[in-house]
Amino acid sequence: MAVEVVMPRLSDTMEEGKVLKWLKGEGDEVKRGEPIAEIETDKAAMELESFENGILSKIIVPPDQTVPVGEPIALITTSGERREAPPAPAPEAEKAAAAPPTPPSTAAAPAPRQPVEERIKASPLARRIAEERGIDLGKVPGTGPDGRITKEDVLAFIKQMEEIREVRPKPEAPPAPIGAEMVDLTRMQATIAERMTRTKQTVPHFYVTTSIEMSEATRMLNGLRAVGEAKTAVSYNHLVIKATALALIKFPIVNAFFHDGKMQYNKGINISIAVAVPQGLLVPVLHDCDKKNLSQIAAEARQLIDRVRAGHMTTSDFEGATFTVSNLGMFDVEDFAAIINPPESGILAVGSVRPTPVARAGQVVIGETMKVTLSADHRVYYGVTAAQFLQEIKRLLENPLSLVM
Repeated sequence: MAVEVVMPRLSDTMEEGKVLKWLKGEGDEVKRGEPIAEIETDKAAMELESFENGILSKIIVPPDQTVPVGEPIALITTSGERREAPPAPAPEAEKAAAAPPTPPSTAAAPAPRQPVEERIKASPLARRIAEERGIDLGKVPGTGPDGRITKEDVLAFIKQMEEIREVRPKPEAPPAPIGAEMVDLTRMQATIAERMTRTKQTVPHFYVTTSIEMSEATRMLNGLRAVGEAKTAVSYNHLVIKATALALIKFPIVNAFFHDGKMQYNKGINISIAVAVPQGLLVPVLHDCDKKNLSQIAAEARQLIDRVRAGHMTTSDFEGATFTVSNLGMFDVEDFAAIINPPESGILAVGSVRPTPVARAGQVVIGETMKVTLSADHRVYYGVTAAQFLQEIKRLLENPLSLVM
C-alpha cells in the first residue's frame, strides 16, 4: 500500500515549507524514524523522519520547491507491497464518477433552496485546491457533467490568472542609491519581518519597566564559582529565567494566551530564550522551567543554544512556548522593549547589570542594578497585573537564595 508523506507542521506558526534536499532516493528502503529529507520551515532547517517502514516509491516535490503544510511530497510503499504508486485516476474517470444520477422529474413541490456554496458543483479535489489557493469557485467555469467543476478546471483558472498578472505592467521599483546593493531576504528574515509587523499591528502592547538591585545575586554567583560550582555556569540570565518561571506560577494569567475571543490558560511553564544566529533570530524553548533547579536550567539552556547555533535543532526545541525572555545585557544594553512573540501574551526584555548609585541605610553607595521591561498584551491582563508580576521577579532576584531553595 502506498502511503502519502505530507509536508509536516514542524513549528507552531508554520504554514508552508520548502524541501531543501532528499536524503533518500526513489526506490531506497526507509525505516520508521529515519531521516528522509531536509525541510526549511519559517524558523530553521529540520530533518523530516519517515513514519513508515517501506520503500520511497515516488518523490512528488523536488528540492527547492515550497508547498503548503499538509500537501503530499512523496509516497512510501509499505514493506511487503509493490513499489509502484497507485495510478492516478484519469480525468475522464473523475468526471464520470463525479456526477450523481439525475432523479426523474416529478410534479412534487420544488426542493428548498440551498445555500450558494452547496449549489456549486465541484469535485472534492477541486474544492481543496481552490481553498488552498484562495479561489472563489463561483468564478471558475465547470466543464464536467451539469457544469461540475473538476480539478483541471481549477488548475486552468489558476494558469489564466497567472498569465493575466504577468501581462499587467509591474510598477517599477525605485532605483537603488549609488553605492547601495539590493539583497533578497532569507526565508527566516522574511518570516520574522512579516510576523513582527502583523504582531505590532494586531496585538495591543503596553510596557512596564522596573530596576532590580542585583548585588546579592552577584555575590551568590561569585560564591558558586568560588566553591567549585563554575561547571554549572549559572549566569544572570539563568537566574532571570528561574525567577520568571516562579513568578508565572503566582500570576498564571501572564502565562495565558488570547485565542479567538477566549482566554487559554496553559498548564506548563515553557520559556523561550532569544538566540541570535547569522540568519536572524530564533527562540527555542526550555520546557517546565518551574520544575527545574538552576543547574538544570543552565545545562539545558547551554545545550539548547549549542544545538541551535550548530543547526541541529529538533521539532520539540520550538514547540509549546508560553513566555519569552530576551536578554541583551551581554551587549551592554541598559534597557529596551521587545515585541511579543504570538500567541504568547508577554515577553521580558533584560538589560545589563551595571554599577549604579543606590540608597542603603540612608547612604548613597554604589550597587549593581539591572533594568527589565515587560511587553504585555492588553487583551489578556492590565497594568496592575503587569506591575505585580515584575514586583515578584524583582523580589526573587533581590533575594536570590529563594531561587535555590
